[in-house]
Amino acid sequence: MDYLQVLVLAIVQGVAELLPVSSSAHVIMAEKLMGLDPSAPAMTLLLVMLHTGTMLAVIVYFWKSWRERYFSSKHDFMHNAKQVVIATGFTGVIGLALMLFIEKVLMRGSQHAEIEHLFGNLYIISGGLAMAGILILISGSKRPPMGDRPLRGADSAWIGAVQGLCLPFRGFSRSGSTISTGMMRGLDKIRVEEFSFALAVVLTPPVIAKEAYRLYKSGGAQSFSGHYMTVLTPSLVGMVFSFLAGLVALRWLSRWLEHGRWYLFGIYCLVASGVVLAASQYL
Repeated sequence: MDYLQVLVLAIVQGVAELLPVSSSAHVIMAEKLMGLDPSAPAMTLLLVMLHTGTMLAVIVYFWKSWRERYFSSKHDFMHNAKQVVIATGFTGVIGLALMLFIEKVLMRGSQHAEIEHLFGNLYIISGGLAMAGILILISGSKRPPMGDRPLRGADSAWIGAVQGLCLPFRGFSRSGSTISTGMMRGLDKIRVEEFSFALAVVLTPPVIAKEAYRLYKSGGAQSFSGHYMTVLTPSLVGMVFSFLAGLVALRWLSRWLEHGRWYLFGIYCLVASGVVLAASQYL
């Protein structure tokens, strides 16, 4: 893996992670096109660092608006913290239950069956992109709400539940699905964008920890012994570029939300779904 490949993956991850178009679908396609092995220890480490970069981009970009909306008073903090807990709770219950069902029931009998074995399946990625595209188009066709009402427990539960459905399926964009769900619930698009990425900051550290544990469990960490810098340095470079690409993507997303162009992401997801489906015949 050379620096050009790291740069490409960092930009793809940074942009697609924060736009509602599914980063995993784009990263997996980029890896396949460049002939890289997603399961290799160096790739796992790079993925962890890229996720870290995009998480930092989210914190930097939204910090001012979160401070004004979520930390302006004790009441606001408690109310919004409650909504984050509700949404994350539904995500955890539904996401984990769905992953266990897939591993223990649908994949029963497969040797060393793990949900990660499905992540590179281009048919599943294509289906996930199509579902995200449909949700975005439906939410984009709804009339904007008359006012900016606060989040309610039912809103958070729905958003968290849909986020849980996204966890096992690559291509089913987390941000696209959660923002669309909030808009269909009648929430202001800017409010639901802020809430969706607040949930992302809560969700990303466990995802990073899970990937790091998989790296350790596979013995990949030991394979870096004696040449840490040759593996770590490209990953750090990737983190920096994913951070910068993430800031650009968030600005892009906010502008299209504000100017009524949200539906264009849905059209893109449907086109990308067709491209991935066609590519599955050759990759």
